[in-house]
Amino acid sequence: VADNFQMLYSFKDTMIVSSKDDIQSMSNFANYSFVEGGTSRQESLKNALKNVKTDFVLVSDIARCCLDNAMINRVISAKKNSSCVVPALKVVDTLYFQNSPIDRENTKIIQTPQLSCTQTLKKALATDREFSDDSSAIASQGGEIIFVEGSAKAHKLTTVEDLSKLSCLEKPSTKALIGFGIDIHPFLEGKQMMLCGVKIDSSFGFKAHSDGDVAIHALIDALLGAAGLGDIGEFYPDTSDEYKGIDSSELLKDTVRRLSDFGYVIGNVDLTIIAQTPKLLNYKKAMRFNLAKLLNLKPNLVNIKATTAEKLGWIGRKEGVAVEAVTTLYYYDWTQA
Repeated sequence: VADNFQMLYSFKDTMIVSSKDDIQSMSNFANYSFVEGGTSRQESLKNALKNVKTDFVLVSDIARCCLDNAMINRVISAKKNSSCVVPALKVVDTLYFQNSPIDRENTKIIQTPQLSCTQTLKKALATDREFSDDSSAIASQGGEIIFVEGSAKAHKLTTVEDLSKLSCLEKPSTKALIGFGIDIHPFLEGKQMMLCGVKIDSSFGFKAHSDGDVAIHALIDALLGAAGLGDIGEFYPDTSDEYKGIDSSELLKDTVRRLSDFGYVIGNVDLTIIAQTPKLLNYKKAMRFNLAKLLNLKPNLVNIKATTAEKLGWIGRKEGVAVEAVTTLYYYDWTQA
């Protein structure tokens, strides 16, 4: 959506307002200014306006992701005529207020993007009163609102049924996205060993900031890699007390949530655990079923392999364990929702 705006007009800057988590992910592949949002649309807008230095600001809700070039040109062309320019549609359905019909000729469907005088909008939002859009805030201060013809293409995405109206978006690709991850941890005497979220009977665990589940760490890196979202250290840094001693299964569940939020579906995962000790044959089934549960996958889509280093190198000397993970992701097919 931001890319489309950039093609339509030579804006001074384009800002994306979102949650801290989403910004962390989007900044990996989107070269825009990002502003952390608040708990409401209005609070998010206030945060963004602190960074706006231009005389006018165009605000668009991402829920209206299908843009109409002609509508946006109409909005921008009228910018010097009022405090706020608003695209609007006529109401074609019969309307009732409570139990009585009302004259639809006196009603409008308000859309975005809306163009406002920046200082006027900042002043209008300097209140605890919540407004559903920019024009309502400016109108409450006596500002002049001009309405221009809107567009049915700029339909607001609100319900699952609205997905069928997203004619502007390409259908999701069926291409598989492949990710690879690797992690290594040395042994630490006296710590519980965890692999794939399963307790392993051993006198030592893994030296790590978290519980040291080297298998889950490799898997998280593979998942993030397939999605192009960076690596585990960017999201769960080992310098943060928040993750000290944490159950790595919780990190995996959070990673799965992030992928789902970005529209990815996990296809399958394949792990290779390289360990001279302990012997893992009797744990592989439990590992498979536990990962399947954490990933919301059928067990046949999770594969666990274990091998030794044939007594070579630091693994062969029984100093630690390495794990390699390969994953596939697919785009969520919203056309079938």
